Amino acid sequence: MFYIKNKKLFTIMFSALLSLCIGVSTASYAKDTKKAETCTPPVAQEIAQTNATFAKPLQIVQNPSRFLNQDIKMNATFDKFSTLGLDYKKALRESKDYIGFLIQRDDVQDHNIPLSEMKLFLKREYAEKFIDLDTGDRIEITGHVFSNALGDAWIDVNNITVLKKAKAEENTKK
Repeated sequence: MFYIKNKKLFTIMFSALLSLCIGVSTASYAKDTKKAETCTPPVAQEIAQTNATFAKPLQIVQNPSRFLNQDIKMNATFDKFSTLGLDYKKALRESKDYIGFLIQRDDVQDHNIPLSEMKLFLKREYAEKFIDLDTGDRIEITGHVFSNALGDAWIDVNNITVLKKAKAEENTKK
């Protein structure tokens, strides 16, 4: 797991990770093409807002089976980009195609704790649009719960809307 503080560092890390992934053989993935029973293919299109179930992140984490194979929408606080959950065979999202990210627990207010029980994945091309996300930014996430492997919620994120920038709030306080 790593933390990205600025755009330049993200670009360097992204390039290094991509170079590493291209050099890695995919033969190990070809051996075990059987997916977990709870895994479905990634959703290719954005979810229509009317079809998505609105839920709080902790509701999804507390009962991921209830939301399995459903489109969801939630408001959250962005924490950081991460490699957490990538390349896990039973809920496979390959690091060459996806980047993960973490949101903050919304039940803790006095400090930042990532909600690591929720695995959130973005296609790399789409993630590039959000390189300026900072810890503390409020976002709306629309996605599809594709697995509950390890008792966690695994979500393909199809849409992110920035609701409020944390740095903008800091600047107005000064």
